[in-house]
Amino acid sequence: MQNTEPLLFGNYYHIFNRGIDSCNLFIDIENYEYFLGLFDQYISPIADTFAWVLMPNHFHFLVRLKEENEIDVPLDLTGFENLSGLKPPHQYFSNLFNAYTKAINKRFNRHGALFERQFKRKLITHDEYLKQVILYIHNNPVHHGFCYHPMEYPWSSYLSCISIKPTKLHRDSVIGWFDDEANFKYMHDQKIDIERIEHWLLS
Repeated sequence: MQNTEPLLFGNYYHIFNRGIDSCNLFIDIENYEYFLGLFDQYISPIADTFAWVLMPNHFHFLVRLKEENEIDVPLDLTGFENLSGLKPPHQYFSNLFNAYTKAINKRFNRHGALFERQFKRKLITHDEYLKQVILYIHNNPVHHGFCYHPMEYPWSSYLSCISIKPTKLHRDSVIGWFDDEANFKYMHDQKIDIERIEHWLLS
C-alpha cells in the first residue's frame, strides 16, 4: 500500500498509525482523553468520524473528509494555501500528531518522533467496505487480547454507537449501514475474519 496516497476532500478513509518502533502512544487515561480532545480540535472541523479505536501503541479511525464547501475552519487552523483558505487535508492530521507528540515529550521528558511516518490511509469506496472497516476497528481490542467483546473496551466508538448520549460520532449513519441497531450488535457478536480484513486494509 502506498502510504502517501493523497487525501482528497469528499472521500472516506481508514486512517491508522502506530508508535515509532511500536512504542506506546498512550500511557494513562489522561493521554487517551488528551488525544481525543486534539482530534476534535484539529480533525472534527474538516472530517466526519464514523468509527475509532485507540490501542496502547496504535490507533484506527474511519472518517469522511468533508467537501470544501462544507467546511468552516477556525482561522488558526487554516494556512490560506488555496482559495478556500484550507490546507491540504493531510496537514490537519500532521498538526494533530505534532501537537500530541510535543505534549507527550514534555510530560514524559522524552525527545524525537512518537509516531511512524507517514501516517497510513486507505481510501474506502463502497458501503460494504465501510461496514468491514467498522467491524475491524471495533474488534481490534478483541484481536489483540484486551477483551472478549468490543463493548468491554473503553477507548473505541462501539459504546457511542449503541448509546443515546450526545456525540459527534456519526452513529446514525453507522447504524444505517448495518440496517438497524439490532443487526449492528448481531454483527459485532459474530467472529470475524480479522486477518482477511486486515490484509485488504493494510495492503
